[in-house]
Amino acid sequence: QIQKIATKAKEGLLERLDAGEIVIGDGGFVFALEKRGYVKAGPWTPEATVEHPEAGASIVGVNCHFDPDISLETVKLMKEGLQAAKLKAHLMSQPLAFHTPDCGKQGFIDLPEFPFGLEPRIVTRWDIQKYARKAYDLGIRYIGGCCGFEPYHIRAIAEELAPERGFLPEASEKHGSWGNSLSMHTKPWVRARARKEYWENLKPASGRPYCPSMSKPDGWGVTKGARELMQQREATSEQQLKELFQKQKF
Repeated sequence: QIQKIATKAKEGLLERLDAGEIVIGDGGFVFALEKRGYVKAGPWTPEATVEHPEAGASIVGVNCHFDPDISLETVKLMKEGLQAAKLKAHLMSQPLAFHTPDCGKQGFIDLPEFPFGLEPRIVTRWDIQKYARKAYDLGIRYIGGCCGFEPYHIRAIAEELAPERGFLPEASEKHGSWGNSLSMHTKPWVRARARKEYWENLKPASGRPYCPSMSKPDGWGVTKGARELMQQREATSEQQLKELFQKQKF
């Protein structure tokens, strides 16, 4: 029964994409390439993409592990690979809602903040509006987000692409576009922020005086086949944890 529901959902999605509709997603229905490290692997990305349409994939793209900028750079490589092979497929993108310019090839799981200290990296709604526009201009029509995305991020995608979609999301009735409702604020310097140009050019501060702008990914140099990467059925023992703690550096 679950398989039937999934198949029906996929068919409905493809019908919408084939009709030229812009589909906005939030991690629940994902088409992702399962090739570890391909996002930053250069030439491998278009080659991996080409392999998927030949196998019958109707949608190719990226999901999770990396921020909007890295994800769009990757989809651009995928698109070039498809064009070079004279193949067609719908493009999709569902990045993180965290800035990850300093991550390794495995993405945000290598960052020391993963998973419970990532909030300082959260993207703004304005970052997401820029992402949505860049994604659309790149030819992506399944545009969404994965880990870290909140309702206001998804709404930002819908608001940015409202001219193309022909309507605004219902929640847009609660606030003005690009902060224009700030025109009613009591402070004049806040009223001056009631425009798109202000929020497009803002460089947000973290408010954390002793924190660096970027981190050094962990990784520990372990690769496929290393003992530390082997999974086990039983819970991690105290001795195993002690060995891991000794390797960890602050």
